[in-house]
Amino acid sequence: MDSKEISQAVIKRLPRYHRYLGELIEKGIERISSNELSTRMRVTASQIRQDLNNFGGFGQQGYGYNVKFLYSEMGKILGLDRQHNMIIIGSGNLGQALANYVAFEKKGFIIKGLFDINPRLEGLSVRGIQIMMIEELEDFIKENNIEIATLTIPKDKAGDMADMLVKYGIKAIWNFAHVDLQVPDDVVVENVHLSDSLMTLSYKLSCYEIENQKKM
Repeated sequence: MDSKEISQAVIKRLPRYHRYLGELIEKGIERISSNELSTRMRVTASQIRQDLNNFGGFGQQGYGYNVKFLYSEMGKILGLDRQHNMIIIGSGNLGQALANYVAFEKKGFIIKGLFDINPRLEGLSVRGIQIMMIEELEDFIKENNIEIATLTIPKDKAGDMADMLVKYGIKAIWNFAHVDLQVPDDVVVENVHLSDSLMTLSYKLSCYEIENQKKM
């Protein structure tokens, strides 16, 4: 694969390609054209071809795309062909809900441990994953080859925790705290702002209602 920089817009569409291709496999569909995939994904066929050409194309003129092959290649591009060890810091309702989401493991994301500062939670387990105290964090990361840390903690604690994780060797942070983290360039951060998603949904709903009113 070419080492050229891929746009964030393309990167955000990759999981959608992987998900839709997985659904096609479940339905027994062996091949698909960019036009057919376009109809399912509501992305133009031209955009699909441009996106996939960033990684080599994968299609054959007059045949389209081999679904299983493209699904496998998308998985490799997304890094799903190897295991990623994760921890969750913050074992409240959201942290425990994430720990209970078994689909992570099907994609190769293995939750190895849960951490919190609340001594009442120490020793409890969620789906067999033990909740530990923050004091055990450094040794656990080193001993279990942890790559990804998920933060479900208050925003006023997130910055200091991110600094600590970087110090301990974490290279990726999945951040549910309501603050944008500042980390070194070699550390990947995905900020998840649930309230922003709800506001976007509210905006789209408002636009839909306005359009309906215009038609009345």
